[in-house]
Amino acid sequence: MTIHTAARRDDEPFDFIIVGAGTSGCALAGRLSENGRRRVLLLEAGERDSRMDIRIPAAFAKLFRSSVDWNYDTVPQPGLGNRTIYWPRGKVLGGSSSINAMMWVRGFAEDFDDWARHAGPGWSWEALLPHLHKVERVEGATDDATGTEGAISIQAQRDPRSHTATYLRAAAEIGIETVTPNGPRHDGVSQAMVTQRRGARFSAVDGYLKVARSRKNLVVRTGAHTTRVLLDGNRATGVEYSSKGKLYVAKANKEVILSGGAVNTPQLLMLSGIGERAELERAGIGVLVDSPEVGKNLRDHLVAAITIDVREDTLFAAESPAQLITYLLRRRGMLTSNVAEAYGFVKSDPALALPDIELLFAPVAFVGEGLVPIPEHGLSVGAVLLAPESHGTITLASSNPFDAPLIDPRYLSDPEGKDRAAMMAGLNVCEDIVATEAMGSVSRRHFIAPENSDSMTREQRDTLTLTRLAHTLYHPVGTARMGLDPGSVVDEALRVRGVQGLRVADASIMPTIIHGHTNAPAYVIGEKAADLIASEW
Repeated sequence: MTIHTAARRDDEPFDFIIVGAGTSGCALAGRLSENGRRRVLLLEAGERDSRMDIRIPAAFAKLFRSSVDWNYDTVPQPGLGNRTIYWPRGKVLGGSSSINAMMWVRGFAEDFDDWARHAGPGWSWEALLPHLHKVERVEGATDDATGTEGAISIQAQRDPRSHTATYLRAAAEIGIETVTPNGPRHDGVSQAMVTQRRGARFSAVDGYLKVARSRKNLVVRTGAHTTRVLLDGNRATGVEYSSKGKLYVAKANKEVILSGGAVNTPQLLMLSGIGERAELERAGIGVLVDSPEVGKNLRDHLVAAITIDVREDTLFAAESPAQLITYLLRRRGMLTSNVAEAYGFVKSDPALALPDIELLFAPVAFVGEGLVPIPEHGLSVGAVLLAPESHGTITLASSNPFDAPLIDPRYLSDPEGKDRAAMMAGLNVCEDIVATEAMGSVSRRHFIAPENSDSMTREQRDTLTLTRLAHTLYHPVGTARMGLDPGSVVDEALRVRGVQGLRVADASIMPTIIHGHTNAPAYVIGEKAADLIASEW
């Protein structure tokens, strides 16, 4: 079903319409609306960020499969035992910044310099650092490379579990040193810095919209599901959106900017007639711009973890009345935890220029993709594939804008098997950490996950872990990649090729995935887009 038709006209035309109030969209709306002469409309399909579980850091998994989640699943993945993998994405003001694990792991300078090779010098680390400083307000930072007065509060954890220190000692036992988070040195482990303030989540709404919403020139509409971009010839003139069962049209005098993320942005482009000709024709959608790479180049970080027993002091007890009282009265205790309390970077092969594996530690038995109750006290030690060779697609299930698209990340599908080999090497490091004296001092090394694997060899257990337990680390990118080449979906100024007055500003524009987490660069993309737009208007 394609929704066209008699839609109601929105108020007076806006200058800019932003589709998606996630990380990039909030940053962009906040900055664009600083100029009172610009009339800005921000559309969000989800609801307001009023749920208490959004504020309580350790409760983020309770937001999975909830009303603030797009609730996506991949198609079956042959590389992971033909399992479908759950993909949470924020459907709420703040987007995924309102439901994520709050880790501030901004990536390497080399990642952004790689972007510059694809999209020009304006995307280099040096060029983007001022934008990063406009984002970061890092507590206690003293170096020039870290922002201290930006929009987003980034702090040390208030009350990490004792086992997080145990993990850092265990890593040191096998030669992995503790280093400064987001510092110049890549190899090493760190206790995570988090996007929090006084033990509560600090999202894109807190950093950008709370100030901006008082401005008369910014209109924010929730429950507004954009169904297509409206085009007059090759120019975007506005959008059509659905709200409470009715269709509306909003007009943009200057630009429409898509900030729906790596899943929703390519879907909306295709629904609007911008995409690969054959795919659009299969869906019965008229082709306005034949752009074959829309929805292609999908990259994501895959994570697999082993979980061992421990006697006490884990997040298994986080929901006790005593912990809730401690949190509500003092903003302390287990509920301040972001769950993944430590991380680090290692190389699966010493010959590599950069680490290709991230190590994650959680003082909890995080099993079942976070969709099942915590079974008992446990510690989870995981490996993340940072530079996957495998890449996938976002395609249309139908022309109905309310049908979820088909998500196929094609995990571990690279023909040479490099991704699988790297993950197995990463899991071997996790096994080394578990086998240390430091870990032995708190655990019997009984494996909670994978179940019944105590008597297995490492290779058997790690193969089972990868096949049956691996899942997304929630970092999809690349489906509307930017570049200087004519095949890229957007150019170096984020303008959609073949269409005037239409840009993309979200993680979908990343030409390559970063060696870190995607929240920080998504903010930077929003800031950069605001400057690009301001320079033209």
